[in-house]
Amino acid sequence: MSDDAEVVEANARFYRAFEALDIAEMDRVWAHGEHVKCVHPGWPLLSGWEAVRESWETIFTNTEEMRFTLSNVSAVVGGHQAWVTCTENILSDVAGRVTVTAILATNLFERDGADWRLVHHHASHILGGGPA
Repeated sequence: MSDDAEVVEANARFYRAFEALDIAEMDRVWAHGEHVKCVHPGWPLLSGWEAVRESWETIFTNTEEMRFTLSNVSAVVGGHQAWVTCTENILSDVAGRVTVTAILATNLFERDGADWRLVHHHASHILGGGPA
């Protein structure tokens, strides 16, 4: 499998763990260092694996269902680092409120032996038209 395909698969593993609301699988997807970062829509920057993991526990505890359809997936590999940009088309049920939304995401990965581990996830709401 090419590096690009491996990174796309690592990205898909992240979203499968997210959909399954599976903290054990999320543990396997992410690197566990202080350099790990995460920005959920509307949240401040989270730094370090402990803070990032705690955010996933909070999200999973308060979410009944989360389904992703990814579009515009693009992966770039540069040595031992890679990034994926995509649009997260999300159907979610949080506290009994069903929503459908589109989020822009950038996921940064680093090679850890034979595996690609997530080191940064940044997701932002799409607010409308871009620059003219």
